[in-house]
Amino acid sequence: MQEQQVRQRIVDAAHLLADTGMLFRGEHANLSARLDDAHIVMTRGGSIGHLRTDDLAVLDLSGHSTRGETMDPTMQEVIQMHTRVYEARHSVGAVIHTHAPHISVFAVAHQPIPLVYEPLLRFGVTEPIPVVPWAPRGSDQSVNAIIEVVRDHPGLPAIMMANHGALVFHEDPLSTARLLATLDEAAELIIQAKALGGAQDLPPAAIDAVRNRMALFGSHR
Repeated sequence: MQEQQVRQRIVDAAHLLADTGMLFRGEHANLSARLDDAHIVMTRGGSIGHLRTDDLAVLDLSGHSTRGETMDPTMQEVIQMHTRVYEARHSVGAVIHTHAPHISVFAVAHQPIPLVYEPLLRFGVTEPIPVVPWAPRGSDQSVNAIIEVVRDHPGLPAIMMANHGALVFHEDPLSTARLLATLDEAAELIIQAKALGGAQDLPPAAIDAVRNRMALFGSHR
């Protein structure tokens, strides 16, 4: 895919996040997408509510800018959180970090998001979304904990960082943004379901049943 197309897809994903309330109050997020085997395109600043294609930088997987584009200091902190996910899981085409409002409730409560909402199965989620222990954002301790989950749990396209927010990773920027929105929707429903006695588990056969239905109808979501 051409670089300009990748840039535009990141912008489209950012606008989707803004339109669906995934940026919370500060409009803070960072997004990236794989350009090729050795490079990614990534947001240069923290506020993405009005993101444009020239608000992005091309980086190699060591985190160095290849076009001379300057990253904000706050973004330099989190580059490895993105690049190491791409290195650990080659199927990943995009990574998004946000403080999505309902997911962040689970993150600050140190509670995994259980697999009770069927739409998540259509994004390949096969187990509860875990919370990795707190460590300073972008630190080796934090990133190593994230990568351990990415490597050891192929059925997880998302994690939460304790007392912080969410990191999601999927095929492309738009599918990753939609996964994030679906996960936040699941978190909201679980919180609301507590008023009715709590969310109920999906049946054990649900994962295979949904996969079979998707294959039967040629559905991607």
